[in-house]
Amino acid sequence: MVLYLTQYFSIFVYLLLCSLISFIFFIFSLSISLQKNDTEKLSAYECGFDPFDDARNTFDVRFYLVAILFIIFDLEISFLFPWCVTIGFLPLFAYWAMFLFLLLLTIGFLYEWKKGALEWN
Repeated sequence: MVLYLTQYFSIFVYLLLCSLISFIFFIFSLSISLQKNDTEKLSAYECGFDPFDDARNTFDVRFYLVAILFIIFDLEISFLFPWCVTIGFLPLFAYWAMFLFLLLLTIGFLYEWKKGALEWN
């Protein structure tokens, strides 16, 4: 039992520290920011769609494209964190497998950037 606790103690400290910093930033931004309500802030959808409009209208796909790209590249962190924690115990193959994974993600990101998928004109 003690062996399991010592293995995960650094992750526990990391999560505790991140939670504390997040809470401090939240309270800090809430206390400093100006709270001015207007009609745009109080509307049901902040993405620009009228909630009571015809469902067959055309809409801009860029909002969803950026959201999907964010989710794809955000999932990279879920693979990197356990790998970084255990890198000292992993074989050399695991290092090169993650290197290949990051290389493919970088190539995909550069491809999207070149195609203009991240532009919001």
